[in-house]
Amino acid sequence: MSAPDPETVARILADPAYAALCRAPWLPDPCNAPQVQAYTSPADLLLYGGAAGGGKTDLLLGLAVTAHKRSVLFRRAYADLDGITQRLMEIFPDRRGYVASPHPKLQRNGRLLEFGALEKPGSERDWQGRAHDFIGFDEGAQLSEDKVLSATGWLRSTTPDQPCRVVIASNPPIGGQGAWLLTWFTPWLDPAFPNPAKPLELRWRCMRANGTIAWVDGPGMHVIDGVPLAAMSCTFIPARLDDNRFLRDTDYRKQLMNLPEPLRFKLLNGDFLAGRADAPSQVIPWAWIEAAQKDWTPDGAHGLKMTTLGVDVAQGGADETVLAALRGTWFGELVRRKGIDTTNGPAVAALVIEMMRDGCQVNIDLTGGWGGSARDHLMAQGIRVEPVVFSQGSPERTRDGQLTFANRRTELWWKFREALDPVQGDGIALPPDPRLAAQLAAPTWKLRGNAILIESKDDIRKRLGTSTDDADAVILAWHKRDDALRRQTKRKLEPGRVLMGGWMVV
Repeated sequence: MSAPDPETVARILADPAYAALCRAPWLPDPCNAPQVQAYTSPADLLLYGGAAGGGKTDLLLGLAVTAHKRSVLFRRAYADLDGITQRLMEIFPDRRGYVASPHPKLQRNGRLLEFGALEKPGSERDWQGRAHDFIGFDEGAQLSEDKVLSATGWLRSTTPDQPCRVVIASNPPIGGQGAWLLTWFTPWLDPAFPNPAKPLELRWRCMRANGTIAWVDGPGMHVIDGVPLAAMSCTFIPARLDDNRFLRDTDYRKQLMNLPEPLRFKLLNGDFLAGRADAPSQVIPWAWIEAAQKDWTPDGAHGLKMTTLGVDVAQGGADETVLAALRGTWFGELVRRKGIDTTNGPAVAALVIEMMRDGCQVNIDLTGGWGGSARDHLMAQGIRVEPVVFSQGSPERTRDGQLTFANRRTELWWKFREALDPVQGDGIALPPDPRLAAQLAAPTWKLRGNAILIESKDDIRKRLGTSTDDADAVILAWHKRDDALRRQTKRKLEPGRVLMGGWMVV
């Protein structure tokens, strides 16, 4: 988006609302049209930015100190707040009403502005019950979807005529981190969306109980899956360095141009789809995941028995118990249950029995002992269970026989990577689930001697703020599916025989 023309600037300056703002401690730059548009947007949920240098942080601060009574601005870690609090001190150099501990906040002129961080597990719960009429996320792509959702649950105000809104200021996602933004704002960011939206255009969405988004025709109440839901208005306003007259002619552009690709392209152009470029040492490339999801059809399992059922168990807590059913090489849509609903072995076993078909093998994660009770209850019912402990050693090697695996978790992830290979893989079809795709793209790997070591689940949770429950259920379902299929067919499989679903036995 280019800088506004003189006529646009003149209209902005002539607006009575803008004139009123001139008495405020901060006002949007009249030469930065995207910033003005974002400031005055009526959207309940706004994504602003894309490229670096578009005035994202200033917009968040400006809204908080001029347009809202109770505000909170989040970054990933408290150490990341230095820049935004320093800019606040430039707006209020006398520091009146500002305190830095236990977390930074400003209370001034009848307004409260707090600052928070969402890095540590459970940090979002520190803000439960604390109402704010403005919630802003700076560098939103660095945050997890679950934490953002939890934090926005307390957006409300009892002050008459006080608007409430959420603004996510962000550059494009990198690797699997922040890929949820593509789902939240898909009408603007995904050219394949059936009815694409233009920047600044309002659209309305409802959130289903399972966390997926339903785009609806307009505001008000809508019945989705038999449940009446209130629609939220959303929009996306792109902003680039060229829009910011205070930065565009500085050395900042030179710094951005000296970054490696694809980071340079993403930060200069704000291309959210380009943000899906693979992270360094990413285990499963985005292109492979997208190809497997493109091959999926709802009726792809027609005539195929359920071979295995992968079960990633969460007994309580914020994680979810996730079940992934495999038929041939076709994965069904994932079944998710909140941890509080699967707090013991009998509850998990009952869910497994409800979902399993065709006497399939159940592959269950026993890492940390979470799935042990469920395994015992299933085995008592005569169900074949294949226990998996991710921390155990692995005797397997990579397909070419050159490298070993540091543990069983690495083996399962790498074998699934090999199966997804578009050239030498097995023709896997994955459901078009954005959260699953983001989790499959999240882990990285490194060599430890001659052994591959994949990033642990806990390390991913610390880095992204969310777990890989969905992806782990899928890789569990793929584990030992050949053995399960041999038992299920009750006959010896001939080498080179192609089974329904595209899987070849070798």
